[in-house]
Amino acid sequence: QLQLVESGGGLVQPGGSLRLSCAASRSTLAYYTIGWFRQAPGKEREGVSCISSSGGLTNYEESVKGRFTISRDNAKNTVYLQMNSLKSEDTGVYYCAAGSYYPCIPMDTWGQGTLVTVSS
Repeated sequence: QLQLVESGGGLVQPGGSLRLSCAASRSTLAYYTIGWFRQAPGKEREGVSCISSSGGLTNYEESVKGRFTISRDNAKNTVYLQMNSLKSEDTGVYYCAAGSYYPCIPMDTWGQGTLVTVSS
């Protein structure tokens, strides 16, 4: 059964960058649509970005367009989220998830999350 592990979170100053990774094990990531989601303190989880199994289709939540880039390397069984020009409102726990359908509704398998804190 597919398992997902996120990494790359941490503390960064406003305007900085981070790259999150979502690594898969026990199955081949290439079969799945992958999404990144986040949950800020006191708020509901929201979708951030989604990428189709082939990588040919991507979408982004409005507030991250032009700053975040989702990509995948199926040979490495990994999906990435490059986050640039980070803002304090990007703070939260970031989760990757796998599903069968684009654009990432519904998702069947979730990682444990990685914390991103944007603060000076």
